Amino acid sequence: MENTDRLPDVGARLDVRPIPPRLKHQTIFETFNALGAGQSFTLVNDHDPVPLYYQFNAEQAGHFEWEYLERGPELYRVRIGKPQA
Repeated sequence: MENTDRLPDVGARLDVRPIPPRLKHQTIFETFNALGAGQSFTLVNDHDPVPLYYQFNAEQAGHFEWEYLERGPELYRVRIGKPQA
């Protein structure tokens, strides 16, 4: 996990703050699965999504990229992407 603050959004933006908690991870993984190689989206959340990082690492190890663009305290933005093939 990279610790970079206030970088610009990359790719599409997925703001999960209004999504019911039980649907957040499903929505995020659907968005990730729709990406092509080299594509990414920016996840926007109101808390650090580190549990999501651990889930990605368990299910997609070596097949995802994760970069913090902003780290709170009120807003978290993370670029999540697929590496180039």
